[in-house]
Amino acid sequence: MVFRIPKLIFLFILILAFVLPNFQSLAMDPIEERQALEEELKQLEEQIAQYEKDITKTEQEKKTLQNQIYILRKKIEKLDLQIYQSNLAIKDLGVQIKDTESSIEKTSLKIKESRYQLANILQCIYEEDQKSLIEILFSEKELSDFFDDLMALEILNSKNQELLGTIKSLKSSLESEEQLLSKEKEDTEKMLEIQMLQKQESAKTQKEQEYFLKLTEAEYQKYLKEKEETEKRATEIRARIFELIGVPKAPTFGEALDIAKYVEKITGVRPALLLAVMTQESNIGKNVGQCYLKNPSTGEGVVANAGEKIARVMKPTRDVQPFLAITKELGRDPYNTLVSCPMSYGWGGAMGPAQFIPSTWMLYRDKVKAIIGKPADPWDIKDAFLAAALYLADYGAAQQTYDAEWKAAMIYFSGTTDKQYRFYGDSVMKIASQYEEDIKTIERGG
Repeated sequence: MVFRIPKLIFLFILILAFVLPNFQSLAMDPIEERQALEEELKQLEEQIAQYEKDITKTEQEKKTLQNQIYILRKKIEKLDLQIYQSNLAIKDLGVQIKDTESSIEKTSLKIKESRYQLANILQCIYEEDQKSLIEILFSEKELSDFFDDLMALEILNSKNQELLGTIKSLKSSLESEEQLLSKEKEDTEKMLEIQMLQKQESAKTQKEQEYFLKLTEAEYQKYLKEKEETEKRATEIRARIFELIGVPKAPTFGEALDIAKYVEKITGVRPALLLAVMTQESNIGKNVGQCYLKNPSTGEGVVANAGEKIARVMKPTRDVQPFLAITKELGRDPYNTLVSCPMSYGWGGAMGPAQFIPSTWMLYRDKVKAIIGKPADPWDIKDAFLAAALYLADYGAAQQTYDAEWKAAMIYFSGTTDKQYRFYGDSVMKIASQYEEDIKTIERGG
């Protein structure tokens, strides 16, 4: 008995050592649990990235990889030139727009001056018409002088009328030119965004493949096994976390799926497609950061986490007034409400997880309000999902065919199905395919 007591105590201590951590995890509240999961997921993703760097190929595969790397390098070089070219084009278009606006302003002044001159001429003609015969006889040496003066005024009036018409036509032409230049500038900005995403993806793939070339087959097998095990755990965590930009409390994938299924009943848009669009928009949103609008006249603002001033947070002529109306209806402070920051080109101002710009949100605000029975909030997950699905449905996504969904995703991003932006649509459909498999797995598991 004397020798058994220490053994029992020792066993009891061992049991506590293994059990107590589990009790602590069970005691975690949902926020603490999510933070712990996110931290673990971050560590796992870092491990996966390291494994991917260390995975090798056989000698036969290395030759293939070398060819792929060469192609990727050339592709990146081409994208660098295209990005440089697009930035120059945007800068040039900006100068042209500024010059055109200046010409419009000068033309408006000319119209104002011509109208003033015409008013004076018409006043003179009127005064001459009001003179009596006696006044005419006494005021002019010859009667013909009076009629000569009156005729000269009539000719001058006609010429000025003709000049005014020409100036007005010029102003109208300049305004049309400004609209065309602005549209061309927006298209170029969209193309630049696609090019940057393509470059990031190509550079990442190239870097991974360069690491593969340096490793041995034995290391490949070892790291492949470790990577698969780590990815399995990461997949389990990702199934529980679905992060969206502009949302203080991120939903789990299951919660996001429930919202998407609810939205499908209303719009007919497939949940996997909607979640894929939300993921793609959030990825773009994360790249640009978060900002506050501060000057509604110029669209200037500040970076939320740094406080530094930044231009082009929101386009004044297109989005500021809708944004002020949206925030007023929701009781939000417009100057302390997060919107997306601009990239190195174009404007920011996108709101919430669906990344709607204010002017586009206004097109769907009333539709969402009619369905939910309260003011629509672009920062609310359910409202954002519903508005995004309504938008996608308007452009054919409810047909649930690959082509229809691809076209709807393209229009969601750029307003067109221009194939120069096809990288976005292809990426969305790839993510949607992955989500569809995840959804089937969840449904099979009950």
